[in-house]
This record gives sequence, structure tokens and C-alpha cells, in this order.
Amino acid sequence: MIELHGYGPLLVDGAWLTLRVALASVALGLVFGLVGATAKLSNFILLRGAATAYTAIVRGLPELLLLLIVFYGGSLLVQNIWHGLGGESYVEIKPFIAGTFTLAFVFGAYATEVFRGAILAVPKGQVEAAYAVGMGRLQMFRRVMLPQMWRFALPGLGNLWLVLLKDTSLISVVNLNELMYNTRAAAGKTHEPFKFFLAAAVIYLLFTIVSMVVLQYSERRARRGVRMG
Repeated sequence: MIELHGYGPLLVDGAWLTLRVALASVALGLVFGLVGATAKLSNFILLRGAATAYTAIVRGLPELLLLLIVFYGGSLLVQNIWHGLGGESYVEIKPFIAGTFTLAFVFGAYATEVFRGAILAVPKGQVEAAYAVGMGRLQMFRRVMLPQMWRFALPGLGNLWLVLLKDTSLISVVNLNELMYNTRAAAGKTHEPFKFFLAAAVIYLLFTIVSMVVLQYSERRARRGVRMG
């Protein structure tokens, strides 16, 4: 048993905040991904161009750089708008919001390609059949496209979730007291960095193991009734 000198609750609080950031980011990132994939498959060249630029730019920049741009640049933008409206107080973007948005934005760029491939994997005949029986676009997407594309997208999305879970540690640089931030604080107070960083590693591994179990179950459930081979 690792002796944490009373800092165990601090690590637990950080782990809980890390999980909240990750869940909020993946929820928003799925929206970005679906919108991006739809735009990439659109017949409108402007939408395709915007989606292509989104995925190319985000995948070409480090997540840490994007986080700093959102946190500092976003705060500056919000403050200028606020002052332009007559406000005089200082305004900034909260670290939780900046971190969640950045991780979601990055997740969405990669999820765009996952969803695009999943949509293309759904047999066109089934889409045409849905329209033939009188379904509208929204109804077809909800009842025909979404259940099937989810099966193709889950493995890729699962990998992106595991990456996002570890990338939450980047938010510590903007002073959000998630797991890595609290671990560094405890290590600094006790002068025992190895012990606390080892404890943090165990927590991240537990998150990963639980996530993999849930993802494997979800993939098996999504493949129900599908003939393999």
C-alpha cells in the first residue's frame, strides 16, 4: 500500500475532475465529429472545404498549443467583446471550459474521419430502401444510418477516447486542479515525486482498464445479429 500522507483525497478529487472533463469533451467531440463528417460528405464545396481545413489544421497542431491559444486567446477575445459592450470588469475563460472545448475540438477532428468512414461503410442499398418506403432524411439517419454506422465507428472512437483520457493531463498547465495538477502539488509538498506520480499512473491505468472493458462490451453489443465472416 502506498502511503500518501493524507493527500489521497486530493488525488481522488483530481481523478474525478479528470473524468468529468473527459466525459464532457467526448460528448461535445462526438457532435463536432458528426457535423464534420456530414460536411465532408456534403455536395456543397464550401462545406467540404471547411471540414477538410478543420481536420487538417487540428491534426497538424499540438494539443498543448491549441489549449494555450483557446485559453489565452479566447480570454482576450471575450474580454475585448465585454469591454466593447461597456463592461469594465476582467473576464476570462475558465480552465475547465477551455480544456473541455480544446479536447473536444481535437477529438472531433479525428472523429470526423472515423464517422466519415463509418457512413461510407453502410450499404447504399439500405439508405435507398429507407427513402423508398417514405422515410425522411432525419428518420433515415436515426433508424437506418446511425445504428449501423455506430458499429463501424465504435473501435475507432474507443481508441480516440483512450487518447483523450490521457490528454486531459495537458489541462494542468492552465491551473485546472485535475489529477496531474493535484499530483504535482502533492509531490511538491511532500518532496516524494516518484510515489505520487506512480499513484497517478495507477489511477490512469484503472481508467484505461475500465474503459477497455466497457468498449469491448459495447462493440459486442453493437455486433448483435451481424453475421461475421
